[in-house]
Amino acid sequence: MKLGIINSAFEQVGMDTRTGLEHIARIGFDSVDIFTEAMELKVSQARDIQRTCRQLQLPIVSLPVVAVGLIDFNGPVRRFHVERCKRFIDLANRWGASNILLVLGEYIWQREVIAAKDQWQWGLETCRELGDYGDGKGVSIALELEPFRMSLLHNVSSMSRFIKECDHPRVKANIDISHLVLSDTPSTDLKKLKGQAIHVHISDCDGKVHGDLPPGRGVVKFEPYLQAIKELAIDGTVAIELEYSPNPQRIVSWVEEAYRETAKRMELVGLRG
Repeated sequence: MKLGIINSAFEQVGMDTRTGLEHIARIGFDSVDIFTEAMELKVSQARDIQRTCRQLQLPIVSLPVVAVGLIDFNGPVRRFHVERCKRFIDLANRWGASNILLVLGEYIWQREVIAAKDQWQWGLETCRELGDYGDGKGVSIALELEPFRMSLLHNVSSMSRFIKECDHPRVKANIDISHLVLSDTPSTDLKKLKGQAIHVHISDCDGKVHGDLPPGRGVVKFEPYLQAIKELAIDGTVAIELEYSPNPQRIVSWVEEAYRETAKRMELVGLRG
């Protein structure tokens, strides 16, 4: 698998996009995932990002998008978010990216008032529509497993069930290692996602709350998860996800550390290649 990073690590500290991408290429990453807003990005900005990545020989692999409205109980809200996600698929196609990384959302009101089975069904319906649209553009949907109590896809079992019921070749799973730890999911459970996963996120955490730290800064034991991912034979990317650096002035060294520690662990299990 290739080693990439979501460029939001630099964007969140106010660094301009080009400078962040230059650092990503210099550090040695194989690829990049671009965090943006497809409905607001100007054509000129999209062109500049594409040109910069080509100049740096930095392929764009994925576009993360949070679209919790896809399972909203209001039909117009779902339709808006379907159209918004289609704009992300269009942008991914333009940039040559293989997927959009979709955060689907949570059950509302503690699964009361609105039946959980209804929100689940709305998720299936909207993801099938996005899968159909993505198929025409050569772009897949990689669903994010979120470790929060009310998340629709909160563990490997719910993820695997959703993908099976969705039954669309373009709708697959993203594996986030720190999210697995936070949801008390052992590495052995990943075998349930054989043939269902296409993308990976990696970061560390304290084992209690969402952290997105460089590997080695928390409690995650990465090697069993990376070995399990290797056994899935995913033709994709392991993307480092770093959020909200505690020292924004040292963001470059923060990313460099994350690269070194991740590359070391991937090489240890023979995953990078």
